[in-house]
Amino acid sequence: MRVKPMIACVGLLAGALVAVASSTAQAAPTRYEAESSPAVCSGSIDTDWTGYSGSGFCNGANSTSGHLQFTVTAPAAGTATVGVRFANGTTTARPANLVVNGATAQSPSFEGTGAWSTWVTKTFSVAVTAGSNTIRLNPTTSAGLPNVDYLDVETGGGPQPQPPGGLVGWAAQAGGTTGGAGGATVTVSTFADFRAQAQAAGARTILVNGMLSGTGTVEISADKTIRGVGASSGISGTTLNIEDMSPANVIIQNLNIRGKVGGDAIQIESATHVWIDHNTMSSTIEDDPDHYDGMLDITHAADYITVSWNVIRNHWKTSLVGHSDGNGGEDRGHLRVTYHHNWFDRTFERSPRVRFGETVHVFNNYYTDIDHNADSYAIASLEDAGLLVEGNVFENVRQACWSASGYADSGPGRLVARGNSLTASGPCEVNGTVAAIPYSYTAEDAGSVKASVTAGSGAGKL
Repeated sequence: MRVKPMIACVGLLAGALVAVASSTAQAAPTRYEAESSPAVCSGSIDTDWTGYSGSGFCNGANSTSGHLQFTVTAPAAGTATVGVRFANGTTTARPANLVVNGATAQSPSFEGTGAWSTWVTKTFSVAVTAGSNTIRLNPTTSAGLPNVDYLDVETGGGPQPQPPGGLVGWAAQAGGTTGGAGGATVTVSTFADFRAQAQAAGARTILVNGMLSGTGTVEISADKTIRGVGASSGISGTTLNIEDMSPANVIIQNLNIRGKVGGDAIQIESATHVWIDHNTMSSTIEDDPDHYDGMLDITHAADYITVSWNVIRNHWKTSLVGHSDGNGGEDRGHLRVTYHHNWFDRTFERSPRVRFGETVHVFNNYYTDIDHNADSYAIASLEDAGLLVEGNVFENVRQACWSASGYADSGPGRLVARGNSLTASGPCEVNGTVAAIPYSYTAEDAGSVKASVTAGSGAGKL
């Protein structure tokens, strides 16, 4: 885990609530280049900044008359998802009216992207008619529009469905977790764009298109939803860090996430209200358990966290809740986490390992092949943590749970177990009592958990 704290920026971003890409089958978007007829650019077609597609981009006149208009074709009347790829090298947002067939549909604001060569896509949901439609951007200040590369138009899709059951557990408490709701939606297809959008202030939904590889740490700022497009998008080579924010209000969803050599893949530290949902997280089993650090570590009094419907596979040190036996003064009364409907496959320890947190709720998870050596185990309650472990399925797990015996150098914790199914697995050790769960939930009978989790967990299953 990373020990050097960094403060993330928090702020507001003007922008419209926009549509997100659906994981259901849709026609591929049609691209309309800003420099090509029938598009009409009121300024000039330029090529002096890199990163654009086609033969150039529209540099609109710096005035309220500096518009850009596209003519697009829809096969039928309905809702279209339109994506405007733009760059704004200033630090001041450039607001505009989005006018469809002569009527203002939305009034987005095109925020600064960090450089004129940094392009991002802002996505909107608009009504279109069958046949020809005009989609026009009218600037509302004398600064004009940002530079615009193209417009992507996708018809026939609706909003992305919510996961099975929606948000359940601790992340729904004390005000809940809404992520980027109410902010703009942007699509990123490079790691540099992803980092810039994730670290920028203000509410937004970031759609990750493709498998993006980077280095170092991405400091995710407050009020973000980070969601993969389709089943094969994701992030590798970096730590996604959510730190020093209360509330953080962050959702990470539908991504393929790779373990980070020498560090954590996801780190939640001194932050509240985070939902990790429907991701596939994996690495490789190395001879050295420290080749990777944690896959998902939750430390320094982090609170109100839900981890749901993920596949976590081929990893040693999976999910640590509470980083040190000596940190009880900070952690007690916090570290409230719900784990439900996750598939832990060949995760040889810490699924999760909890210090001090109460009540950590572990229900309806599926554990398979956790038997690399004599030290392998699934769940550990340590240092007076309190865990409720219910309706889980353990298959070929060396030790389902530790509690009364402690583990390694950590003292014992408390654990209540009920309704679990163990096959070719060591026991789930119980100890003492734990505080009641304050939220409503429905736990499946263990007999249906394997089928539910294998069918519904992981990226591409929204």
